[in-house]
Amino acid sequence: MTLTLISKAFAQDQPIPKKYARAGENLFPPLAWSGAPDETRSFALVVEDPDAPRGTFRHCGIANIPAQWTELAESVDTAPEQAPRFYKNDFGNARYDGPQPPQGDRPHHYIFRLAALDVPKLLTPDAAGISAMWAEAKKHALAEATITGTYQTQ
Repeated sequence: MTLTLISKAFAQDQPIPKKYARAGENLFPPLAWSGAPDETRSFALVVEDPDAPRGTFRHCGIANIPAQWTELAESVDTAPEQAPRFYKNDFGNARYDGPQPPQGDRPHHYIFRLAALDVPKLLTPDAAGISAMWAEAKKHALAEATITGTYQTQ
């Protein structure tokens, strides 16, 4: 079975609704997955915009998602008892911050990457940031799935 990642909020390569953008309600979009390898002990997720003017911009980084989970609910980053660990994004916030491409830019692509890991927890320090967390996650990845949405500031 192959690890797959979907969202009820948007389909592959389709626009992300404004409510999930910074100019909207800035809500984390709901995600669901299936097909994780039996050896999965946890998951990690990053949300990246490779079309940002200064290079890849990271909007969210989450580690230590429990192995038994098969979804992240809308606004999971504001839940009172978070099991996952959120890392500071490139806006400087330890949560999800949605799309905010510059006015006039062509649509940007927002890649949601989920990795099934062979360890129960990543020990990357918060101060290390999303890039370091994802580099460590890649060392332990058993499988990876992505879903990409687009967004253009009107």
